[in-house]
Parts: sequence; C-alpha cells; structure tokens
Amino acid sequence: MSQITLNTLPSEIKDMDAAYSAAGGDAAVLHDHELASLVISGSKVLNANGVEGIVLETQETEHGVDVKLTIKKGYKIPHPVHLCFGLIPQDGLQEIMMNFVAEEDAAVELVAHCTFPNAIKIIHRMEAQMHVGKNASLKYTETHFHGPYGGAQVIPRAKVKIEEGGSYYNNFSLVSGRVGSLEFDYDVDAEKDSVCEMVTKVYGKKDDKIRIMEKVSLNGENARSVIKSRLAITENAESEFRGITEGHAPRSRGHVDCLEVIQGNAKAEAVPIIRVDNPLAKVTHEAAIGCVDKKEVETLMARGLEEDDAIDTIVKGMLA
Repeated sequence: MSQITLNTLPSEIKDMDAAYSAAGGDAAVLHDHELASLVISGSKVLNANGVEGIVLETQETEHGVDVKLTIKKGYKIPHPVHLCFGLIPQDGLQEIMMNFVAEEDAAVELVAHCTFPNAIKIIHRMEAQMHVGKNASLKYTETHFHGPYGGAQVIPRAKVKIEEGGSYYNNFSLVSGRVGSLEFDYDVDAEKDSVCEMVTKVYGKKDDKIRIMEKVSLNGENARSVIKSRLAITENAESEFRGITEGHAPRSRGHVDCLEVIQGNAKAEAVPIIRVDNPLAKVTHEAAIGCVDKKEVETLMARGLEEDDAIDTIVKGMLA
C-alpha cells in the first residue's frame, strides 16, 4: 500500500489523526507503509495496511466494521500493529466485530487507541474473538481517550482461547476524560502450559458507571493467570468489579487482584471469585477498597497543589 502524505489527507483522516494523538498515539505510524495499521472512523475504514506475515481483512457494515487479522504460523512480527477506532461527532453508533488469530509459533503486539473526544451520545460496541495458537503470543493494549461530557457508552466483550504453550496479555486503560458508561466483559479459556495476564485501569468521575467482568478458566495442566484491576472513582461515580478464576487442571495457578480508590460520594464493589475442582490446582485472591492516603494529599498541597488537583495526581499515579 502506498504511503499517504499528511498534506493530501481528507479532513476525516486529519480529525482521526488528531484524536489518535490526543489518545497518546503517534499519528505518523498510521501512515508508515512499513508498519501494519488499521484506522476506522465510525463505519468507514480510512486506512488498512498489512505487512509480511499478517493477513488483514475488513468489511464495512451499516454501523461499523468487521475485522479479521491473522498472524501466520511461525511469524514474529517485529513492530506493533497499530489500531485506531473512534467517532469524532457528538453522537453515533460504532460496532466493531474483531477476529484476531495468532497461529502456531506466531507472535504479535497489537496497540489500539479508541477515541471519542466529543461524545454526547455515543455507543461503541466491540465483540471480539481472539485465538492464540500453540506456543504463540498475543499482546493487546487498548487505551481510550474520552472527552469531558461523559456521553460515551463503551461495551467491549471478548472470548479468548489460548492453546497449549500460548501466552495472552491484555491491558485496558480508560483514564483520560469522562468514562461515561463502561461494560467490560472478557472470558478466557487457558489450555496446558498457557499464560494469561489481564490488567484493567479505569478512572471514573461525576456520575460515570463502570462494570468490569473478567473470567479465566484454567483448563489445562500448568496453566497460569493473573487478573489485575485498578479502579479509581470520585464524586458520584459507581464501579462494580467481578474477577473470576477457575482452576480445573493439575498444577494450574491463578490470582485475582483488585484495588479500588474512592472519593466523595462514589460507590465501589469488588467481588473476586475463585473456584477450584482439582486438588492440585491453586487459585488465590485479594481485594481492597479505600480512600486516597491523607498524608500524600497533604504533602502535595504543601507543595502548592489544590486538594482536588493533589488527589487527581495521586490517582493518576496509581493508574499509570
């Protein structure tokens, strides 16, 4: 695919570039023909670029795009694949159907930035199927950037299958702007000698609503997993966390770790759930909910910060 220069970009691509940059990405990588990338604005594919070892297929639909991305057997993709999904207008619906496959002995890192800078009444729905083949590795990092209005409803759902010896790492972050409404639901099936790590970081404000559901089934011998959630909620925001790990196989090991910080009239609920039906499996959990440390706030205020700014600084440090 030929490289597009910034001077000839349509306005919609320029808008997405700006939103991608605001979300923490480097827009230049989206126009580098030597790097794999995909840019979707609403239901339009603005850019789709594959490289050797990657098969990238897209199909525009009425309200979004169907995406299939396959990393071919044995390929180790040396550079991250950059994904950008978003809606620039104040209202609209975006439905992304994703099918990610890392075939046997393949390795890839996917870096996604989702941006809704002007959301007043936006729905972003993502349904994903992720398949990690034997001895393959899939790392998926998703960072959200939202505007100040809290008008986004974000609904990411994924079914993940990790075959023998495979590894899957997921990092979801939504700390910029107002969350609005988040309903996060990931379900992982981990087979023999596989590794799964899921990290979720969310900062809710005003009347944001956050619901996190993560489940790992350790179905294979020596499968290992960690679910790690870090939530901060202030004012009248509400959060609910469910982290489930099931140990079904000998020497499988799992851990659920949730930490929530609340301020103001916020309400938080954390429920780590562990289930074991094999005597040689071991699953552990820990959960904590509390306020920001008063001494840390006082220390920052002594250095000139207002109380709200001091709390915000501490919370963002926890979520970094």
